[in-house]
Amino acid sequence: MTNKTSTARGAMLAAALLIALCGLSLHLGAADLGSDAAARLNKKQYRDVKVTVNNGTATLTGTVNLYIYKADAVKRVSKVNGIAAVHDLIEVAGPAVPDQVLQDKLQEKLAYDRVFYGNAFNAISLGVQNGVVTLGGHALSYNSRDSALGLVSIYPGVKGVVDEMQIDPVSMIDNEIRVRVYRAIYGYPMFTKYAIDPVKPIRISVQNGNVGLYGQVDSQADKDVAYLRANGVPGVFSVKNYLDVANQAHK
Repeated sequence: MTNKTSTARGAMLAAALLIALCGLSLHLGAADLGSDAAARLNKKQYRDVKVTVNNGTATLTGTVNLYIYKADAVKRVSKVNGIAAVHDLIEVAGPAVPDQVLQDKLQEKLAYDRVFYGNAFNAISLGVQNGVVTLGGHALSYNSRDSALGLVSIYPGVKGVVDEMQIDPVSMIDNEIRVRVYRAIYGYPMFTKYAIDPVKPIRISVQNGNVGLYGQVDSQADKDVAYLRANGVPGVFSVKNYLDVANQAHK
């Protein structure tokens, strides 16, 4: 009986020791992960960011001056081996910019983004609410999408970025249609004023032969003629005319 009791006590002590060692290992592991994550943020722009790790989840708190630093901090920590998830509680400090002012500034910058790199085929929309920028509409390529995201992420006053952009399908037929519609519109004498503008105010989006016209023109006549020119291009299945007319309320 004594031997059995002694054996049972020994087993219990061994189990308790094993549990303690496992707990210590987990504690040390979390500490190591926290140190590794903190090392990834050892840069000036992250000096006010703190990181804690619990059960493989890293929680980021503190402030940064630009949204791009917030997004980059999450990317850096998520690459640490052993980090399964990142809980982002970082706040973007910096200047407080009224939504309409921020939207106007960003729309101007976005209009000139990717000039000479097919910007006429990017129809990207932009909205701002409480400093959070939402990008929507159509992008010609992933490069175009990433360029737009990068542009708004580095702008002071942006507190967050939501990506709702759609990438237009990649196909030889759609590419041919894009070029034909572009030539039909921008090569038309009536639209010379738009052709010489690097912003390319008439934006063309093509998805499986279906064309969308976006942007702004000077008159209703310009809007109607742009539609007719696009609709007359061989291979086009349909044309939706979303062009705004300057000094008219958007419908």
